[in-house]
Amino acid sequence: MIRLHNVQKIYPPDQPALKGIELRVHEGDFLFIAGASGAGKTTLVKLLFGATRATSGQVLVGGRNLSVVDEDNIAYLRREVGVVFQDYRLLPRRSVVDNVALGLEVKGVPKRQRTDLAMDMLKLIELDDRADALPQMLSGGEQQRVAVARALVHKPKLILADEPTGNLDPDMTNVVFDLLLEANAAGITVVVATHNLAIIEELNLRTVVLDRGKIIGDFERPGRLE
Repeated sequence: MIRLHNVQKIYPPDQPALKGIELRVHEGDFLFIAGASGAGKTTLVKLLFGATRATSGQVLVGGRNLSVVDEDNIAYLRREVGVVFQDYRLLPRRSVVDNVALGLEVKGVPKRQRTDLAMDMLKLIELDDRADALPQMLSGGEQQRVAVARALVHKPKLILADEPTGNLDPDMTNVVFDLLLEANAAGITVVVATHNLAIIEELNLRTVVLDRGKIIGDFERPGRLE
């Protein structure tokens, strides 16, 4: 599903964000990417759906080399990927339910069906009563839950989540990770970037640790991380 070989990312004028990244993620895996702020987690996630390109090296996702493919191929890949952005990226002029249904709309699902599916997802995250609200009427935590629902509703092949629970309380954090684990159990590959060591230690799933742009650890069962 994902293969990174000797990936470097340098932001102008000369700021290295990722250095010599080697990573393989198989279809159906669940992977945490851990590290402090500035370690390179967000840059790595962006590489995986073509939001930025590697300065050098290979980034293979779903059989496509994102270092060289054109925008049409990247657009096609994004239809198979659900992304939870750290800053939500909700459409401000569309309702909550329409934001959740966006991936279904892109796939051509009829309006009534996609609305029903989006409402089902909103019930799971306890926001069905805000379905007709605009995003700016929601709190940061509520917007984050909408972003998670949008990434999950169209059952993508790959879910990429950048700090998906950063603004959530412990109970809703558990709800979100239950949904991600359920998606993973259905065969969806899940990659979560987070600095939440408590949830990593609790779930005890494969974890890659980044530090200043380098992978310094790759643990199948991380146990307790320091």
